[in-house]
Amino acid sequence: MKTFGGLRVAVAVLAIIYILIPLIVVIPASFTSANYPSFPAEGFSLQWYAKILERPEFLEAFLNSAKFAALAALFSVIFGTLGALGIAKYDIPGKSYITALLTSPLSVPQLVLGIALLMYFTPMMLAGTSTGFLIAHIVICIPYVMRLVLTGLSGFDYNLERAAAILGANPLTVFMKVTLPLIGSAAISGGLFAFLTSFDNVTVSLFMVSPEMRTLPIEIFSQMQDAYNPIVASVSSVVIFISVLLIVILEKIQGVGKVFGGSHHTNG
Repeated sequence: MKTFGGLRVAVAVLAIIYILIPLIVVIPASFTSANYPSFPAEGFSLQWYAKILERPEFLEAFLNSAKFAALAALFSVIFGTLGALGIAKYDIPGKSYITALLTSPLSVPQLVLGIALLMYFTPMMLAGTSTGFLIAHIVICIPYVMRLVLTGLSGFDYNLERAAAILGANPLTVFMKVTLPLIGSAAISGGLFAFLTSFDNVTVSLFMVSPEMRTLPIEIFSQMQDAYNPIVASVSSVVIFISVLLIVILEKIQGVGKVFGGSHHTNG
């Protein structure tokens, strides 16, 4: 048993190192003082971070990413929270199948999802539009919100809602004064994860963007195809720093593991 446990630890450590290798290369390379990509970095300089401000395509792409990520997070919190409440509170026929359907973007490869959305949106004239792009990002973000809110509802005491209703509170007051405060941290965490998912997304975005509408990950991808230079490493590092910051906040509020390990609770 000890040998098996040691093997699991070794595999976990190797997996973590494998995941962190791109960060170990990209972040130091962004501080190079050379005019070409180098690892280890030659000298230390912040020049490539300063030059980001001189590149309007990166600034515009960043604003696009932030705008769509914020909107996707907002709508995902609204729809995901309502969906989770409906699944958790009510005895709906085929509840398990509905839950699997609504959270299926978590298990479907994003390449397949991107192609499917493109095929579905093209006849509807939504492909390559801001509306289609936003809807696509909402589709991939809602499952994270649902998972976290369902986790928050797993220990929810529905007697509190019943007590408020007995005392004369209407359904809206019950939701605003009782339900929402108790699941608020889960909904906020879901919104943060949705923002991060949308902000960092490349695969689905590639099928949805147009030449006039580019996001930061797509702009980085495009620059990598043309000619790799240290400014790409600096922009990538900014994205990494933002992602790490949001993950730290999410971990403090709810716990990252609960996004994937949440239990589902039904009304008792």
